[in-house]
Amino acid sequence: MTVAEKLRLFFQSKEFKYMEKWIPLSIIIGILSGFGAVLFEFTLRMFSNIFLLGIVGFKEPEPGINAVEYTPIPIDFIRLVIALVLGGLLSGLITWLTAPEAGGEGTDAAIEAYHFKEGHIRGRVPFVKLITSSITIGSGGSAGKEGPIAQIGGGLGSLLVEFLHLSPKDRRMALAIGMGSGIGAIFKAPFGGALLSSELFYISDFEPEVLPPAFISSIVSYAVFAWVFGLEPMFVIGNLQGLLYELNSPLLLFIFGILGLVNGIMGFIYIYTFAAVEHIFKKLPVHQVIKPAIGGFFVAIIGYFAPHILGGGYGWLQLLIFGEEKYFPLHLLFLLPFLKILATSLTIGSGGSGGVFAPTLIIGGFTGAVVWKIVRMLIPGFDIPMAPFIILGMMSFLGGAGKVPISVILMVSEMTEGYVLFAPSLISTTIAYVVTGDMSIFQSQVYNRSESPAHEESKLGLLRMLLRKIGGENDILLTKKVGDVMVKPRVVFRSTEKIAKVLDVALKTPYRTFPVVDDKGRFIGLVELQDLLLLPEQRLEMEVCYANLHRIPTVKPTASLRDIVDLMFEYETDRIGVVDAEGRLLGIITVKEILKEFAHEKLTTRKIRRGKTLSP
Repeated sequence: MTVAEKLRLFFQSKEFKYMEKWIPLSIIIGILSGFGAVLFEFTLRMFSNIFLLGIVGFKEPEPGINAVEYTPIPIDFIRLVIALVLGGLLSGLITWLTAPEAGGEGTDAAIEAYHFKEGHIRGRVPFVKLITSSITIGSGGSAGKEGPIAQIGGGLGSLLVEFLHLSPKDRRMALAIGMGSGIGAIFKAPFGGALLSSELFYISDFEPEVLPPAFISSIVSYAVFAWVFGLEPMFVIGNLQGLLYELNSPLLLFIFGILGLVNGIMGFIYIYTFAAVEHIFKKLPVHQVIKPAIGGFFVAIIGYFAPHILGGGYGWLQLLIFGEEKYFPLHLLFLLPFLKILATSLTIGSGGSGGVFAPTLIIGGFTGAVVWKIVRMLIPGFDIPMAPFIILGMMSFLGGAGKVPISVILMVSEMTEGYVLFAPSLISTTIAYVVTGDMSIFQSQVYNRSESPAHEESKLGLLRMLLRKIGGENDILLTKKVGDVMVKPRVVFRSTEKIAKVLDVALKTPYRTFPVVDDKGRFIGLVELQDLLLLPEQRLEMEVCYANLHRIPTVKPTASLRDIVDLMFEYETDRIGVVDAEGRLLGIITVKEILKEFAHEKLTTRKIRRGKTLSP
C-alpha cells in the first residue's frame, strides 16, 4: 500500500472524523468557558465589594502571597445579617423568576443534565447562574466557585452544540468538556480539570471518550483565564522539596493514612448533614424565594462568631499554610470543619446558588490542620509544617466525598504546586475514598456507565440503581428464596452435543442463551447464540463443551435474593445458576426475575394501601 493510499484511508477513518470534529469544537469550548470563568470572577469580586465590603465592611483574606497583608476587621452582626439575607432574597428571586434549575448546587445539576437530559441545559441557565452565584458567594454565603462555573462552562458547550445542530451524544460530550475546562480555568488546574470532566459523572468509572478533547479545551480555557489573572498558582506553599525524605517516612505515611480515615468519616458527616438540611428546607412551608434568605440568616449567626466560613474561604487556608495560627484559636480551629459543613449545607441546601465541591477543599484543609495540631500534641519535637497536612486534607476530603480521587490529587497539586506530596496523597485519598463507600456529595452521580441512560444502562445497572433508592436490605431480598423465583430452562444441551446441532436447535427457539450440562446433568456453563454464529464452519462439528462457555456463579435453591444480588455485583453478571447438592442444574435466575419480584411487591403494597383507604 502506497503512502498516498494510507493517507487516504486515514482521512476517511473514524478516528480522523473524530479529530476533525472535536479539535475545533474543543478549542471553541475552551475559549467560551475561559471567558465565562473570567466574567464570573469579575462579577463575583464586584458583588463581594458591594455586599461584604460595602455593607459589612469585611474583606476576607486572599489566597496567594497577599494573604500575609491581611488585617482583621470587627464584624457588625446587624450588617452581616442584612448582607446575607438580602443576598439570599436577590438570588432566590432571580432564580425563581428566570431559571429555577439554576438554584442550588451547580455541579450536580450539570451531572444530572449529562445522564438524564441528553446534556441539555437551557440557554439562559449559564447567565442566570453567573449572577445568582456571584450574589450568593459575594454576600458571604458559604459556597464554591466550581458549581457555577461547571454550569456556565457546561452550559456554553451545550449551547454551542445545539447551535450547530449536532447529536445528543455530542451535546453530552460538549457539556462534560465545558465543565472540566471551566473548573480547570478558575482553579488554574488544567490537567486536573480535564480529568475531572471524565471522572466526575460516576462513583466508580470514567468517561474515556471525553478525555482527548477535554485536554485541549482545558489548556485553552486556562490560557484565557491566566492571560487576565496571571499564571501564579492559587495557593503558595513554599518549597517542600527539602522535606521529601521526611514526608515519605513510614511514620508520616501512617499519619497521612489516619488523616484519610478521618476525612472519610468527615465526608459521611458532610453528606448526611447536607442531605438533612436540604430535606428540611424542601419541607419548609414558605415561598421558594424566601428560603435562601432564611439560610443566609443562619449563616450570618455562624459567620459572626467564625468569619472563616463566609464566602469562598480560600484565603483562610492560605493563612494556615503560612502558619498564621493567631487567627485560629485552638477551640475555633477544632470547630471550623463542622461549622463550614453546616454553613455550606444552609447556603446551598436552602436554595442558594453555588457549589459544594470547593467548600470540601476548605473543610478538608481545616481538618488537616486539626490533625496536625493533634500530632504536635502527641509527638514531642514534631517539626513538620502544617502545609502538607492542609494540602493532603484538601485532596482526601474531596476525593472521598466527591468520588473524584485521581482528578483531585492532580488538581490540588496544580493549585498548590505541591507535587512532592504525590505519594502521601495516594494513601490518604484512597483511604478516604474507600471509607465513604458509595456515598457522594453529588446525588446525580451514578455508579458506572452501565447505570447511565447516556449509555443505555444494563439490567445490572438498573438493579444497582433500584437498590440504592429503596435500600439494600429490603424485606423481599432477605425473605424470598432463590428456589421460589428461579426459572427452569426449557432448552438444555449436553456437553457432548455437536455445535452444528446446537445451532440448528437454537435458531428454532426465541432464546439466545442456553445452559450446558455434562452427562450426569451437572451444570457446566452457558453458551450464547451470537458466539456460535461467529464460529468458523470447520468448528461446527466440534462438541459444544469446546465452544466459548460462560462460567457463571451457582447457588443452592435455599439461598436468599440478597445472596444472589451480592454475587451478581461481585462477578458483574446478570444471571446466576441454581444447582442441587450434586451440582445438577435446577434453574437460572436473572436480574429480570428480581425486578419482577420488586414490581410485584410494589403493586401488592399499592393495592393494600388503596384497600385501606377505601375501607370504611
